[in-house]
Formats: sequence, C-alpha cells, structure tokens
Amino acid sequence: MDHIGDPHQEIAGTCTDKGWLSLFKNDWAGSFFIARRNSWVSHPKGYFQPGVLVLNNEGRVLYRWRCRPSRKNIGGAIARPTPEHVWENIQPALEQPAGAPDVDYDDDPVLDSPDVPWPIFVTLLVSNGWFLRPKAFGQEPGVDTVKKRQQNAALRVPFFLLAWVIAAVFLPAWVVVIVFAAWIAKVTPGILEVNRIFQNVAPGEEPG
Repeated sequence: MDHIGDPHQEIAGTCTDKGWLSLFKNDWAGSFFIARRNSWVSHPKGYFQPGVLVLNNEGRVLYRWRCRPSRKNIGGAIARPTPEHVWENIQPALEQPAGAPDVDYDDDPVLDSPDVPWPIFVTLLVSNGWFLRPKAFGQEPGVDTVKKRQQNAALRVPFFLLAWVIAAVFLPAWVVVIVFAAWIAKVTPGILEVNRIFQNVAPGEEPG
C-alpha cells in the first residue's frame, strides 16, 4: 500500500483550514527520552496524532475521528476505530441528500485494542531500559520487533522483583534501603519525563 508522508503537516493543515479535521499535535524536540536516545526519530514540526477522514466527491464529510491522546491510550499510541465500525458509519452518511451537513466527530467508536493501564506501560518502559531508565519501544531497523521487545520487557519484571525479595532476605536491611533509594533516584527523572511528554488532553480540550 502506498503511503504519503506529511512531515511538514501540509495535509493536516489543509484539513484544518477547510474545517474537515483538526488533529492534536505534539513535539518531542529536545526530549532526552526520545530525541537523544533515538536519532532515527525526525519530526521537523513535531508529529500529529492519528485521524480518520472520509469525504465524498463534493467535499462533504461522511466520517471523521481524531485520536484524543490520554493515559488510557498511551498518549495516542494505540486504539484506532475498527474498519467495520468506520464503514457502518459511512453508509448512512452516503444516503443523505446532496447539501446535507458534515457529520460530527465520532467520539465513541469501536476501537481495535483495549486501554492499557499507565503504570503497567511505564513499568514496561523501565524494564525495556534494563531498569536503569525508561526506553521507548520505537520501530528501529536491525532490532527485534516492538511486540517481541514488549514481551521480553514483561518477562524481566518478575525476575527483577524476585531479585529485590532475595536481597531483602539475605542482605542487611540498611543495604537494601540504600540501594533501593539510589535506584529510585536513578529512574525517577526518566519517569517524570515520560509523564511530561506523553500527551494527556482533557475531555473537552481542542487542538491548539
């Protein structure tokens, strides 16, 4: 399937100007979590969140949906309307007479994936960084797939917890407390940055 890139957001800008579709946008420029650790990422004007727009040949909007990034959908990384749901909503719009108004945004679509609890997602990021820092599951050449790395990260978590239990049993309590405090100090800045850069827009908020 052919894809058309829009790194300078010209297509998205045209859709906004015509009143068809207005997308949420984000900019991770200068982020230690993304830019400095992932040189393959390049968004000249930041990136826009996903959306779905369906027009007829007269330019009437038959269907439109935009991702509202939140903690529940990992800042917009998951949860898209299913093709079946989109098509079911297009059909009645097609039956409307010429000159009918544009349809409203679909704010309650059937999504292709469930919500992921934010604490679990952050835990997997930290595990992906070998518990020293959060590390993104970005698409990168020459490495395992995102799904494989997510599975590996999930497998490391119980072993990490077991290591702390063993340390608490066999080492002096003061040693465990000091090491744990040092670990918290190490990972906290990265976790705070993850919370900062992943969008979590309010229910009634509109794109800037």
